[in-house]
Amino acid sequence: MRTVYAFLMTSLDGYHADADGSVDWFVSDPEFDAYTRAQGERIDTIVMGRRTFELMASFWPTSDGIAEDPVVAGFMNDLPKVVASRSLTEHAWGPTTFVADDLAGHLAGLKQDPGKEIAVFGSSTLLADLLPTGVVDELRIAVAPVVLGSGLPLFAGAAGPVALERTDVRAVGDRVTLLTYRPTAAG
Repeated sequence: MRTVYAFLMTSLDGYHADADGSVDWFVSDPEFDAYTRAQGERIDTIVMGRRTFELMASFWPTSDGIAEDPVVAGFMNDLPKVVASRSLTEHAWGPTTFVADDLAGHLAGLKQDPGKEIAVFGSSTLLADLLPTGVVDELRIAVAPVVLGSGLPLFAGAAGPVALERTDVRAVGDRVTLLTYRPTAAG
């Protein structure tokens, strides 16, 4: 069975985006970039919420996106995407499937198909909705050494507690700490 993991960056004080919705504070270095690029070899499906999809679609297919990181641009542009959206039904950045209702059910079905891992990129609000459903198998939270003071909380709108077990903590490069968690049956 395939697994679904979520990969997000957060500030040290727990915000996924600043007060203006910007993520221009995200940090990186060569080792973190290598970690990010390597994800393209382990996944064959990308899951996003509508806002994250529109942000990514405005960058990765462009000449700037391709020039910034051709490896990430390659898998972002080529891999199938599943997008939770009630307003979008088609988009030029493909291949894309839009799911208006029951994304958790859709992902549960995809997990039964043969293939590689399924990655939820960004999309903290979507992740807050998916976590209680049990469809997400692992969280990979990249913590940036930045304090924002306000913004969009990492799990804004989460419906109830979800118990997590820490499975790994490690530095990825000089700036990012990667926290890995697995949801547990106890909640």
